[in-house]
Amino acid sequence: MTAIPPAATEATARVRAYLAAMEARDLAAAAALLAPGFAMVFPGGNRFTDPADLVAWAKPRYRFVRKRYGRFDAAPAAEGAAVTCFGTLEGEWPDGTPFAGIRFCDWFLVGPDGRLIRQEVWNDMAEVKQAR
Repeated sequence: MTAIPPAATEATARVRAYLAAMEARDLAAAAALLAPGFAMVFPGGNRFTDPADLVAWAKPRYRFVRKRYGRFDAAPAAEGAAVTCFGTLEGEWPDGTPFAGIRFCDWFLVGPDGRLIRQEVWNDMAEVKQAR
């Protein structure tokens, strides 16, 4: 069995801290974990550089959302470490109807200084919403 490099373990902890801050809507704490030039890309090619812009974009999509993590994978990358998390989303649609079990995958690039450089997000939310 191969040991997990300390940089990958630290990168995973940083990603978890960022995701927890975003879920709690502690945007200042989330922003403090971001590198200059940070970018996040969400389904449909929606690109943001500021957590507040992401929250504004998401507001008409759902009342709230939580992530249930299945696992985190980390590996060295040329610019630092790559961290991928997988799991499901649960929450409420704007009309208050609950949802759960929506697949997601987030990929992060974490720099050598521990700050997040990039986030790429994939999920089945649009497909599930369209089918309701």
